[in-house]
Amino acid sequence: MQKEECGRSGMPRTMAKSFEDLFVWQKAHQFVLAVYRATTSFPKEERYGLTSQFRRAAVSVAANIAEGFRKRGCLDKLRFLNIAQGSVEECRYYLILSKDLGYAPTPPQVLLEEVSKTLQAYYMAIEASPH
Repeated sequence: MQKEECGRSGMPRTMAKSFEDLFVWQKAHQFVLAVYRATTSFPKEERYGLTSQFRRAAVSVAANIAEGFRKRGCLDKLRFLNIAQGSVEECRYYLILSKDLGYAPTPPQVLLEEVSKTLQAYYMAIEASPH
């Protein structure tokens, strides 16, 4: 197996072969699926409004984690992870809005919190690694 490409923290760690191997991406993908399920019950007039925006923001979280995976430099990786973090906050607002509008009786809020915490931990681990 290969060593982690963003430096070594004293202990050998194996590098994921694909973004799909990343736990943070797996959680983000679960969130995307939950958002798609939740937004199917949104009113038809929201198809090009809140439904589209919420789905795009959710997809952006997982997509930026995936895109950052192949970036060679730590700073490039961190930039894409930070974009994903911004999309998490955008989704957080859409959860609040959809709940306040009564569109989503059981929004995937717990899953978003898991994504947020996991993404933050992943970001900090890469940031702390020697560049």
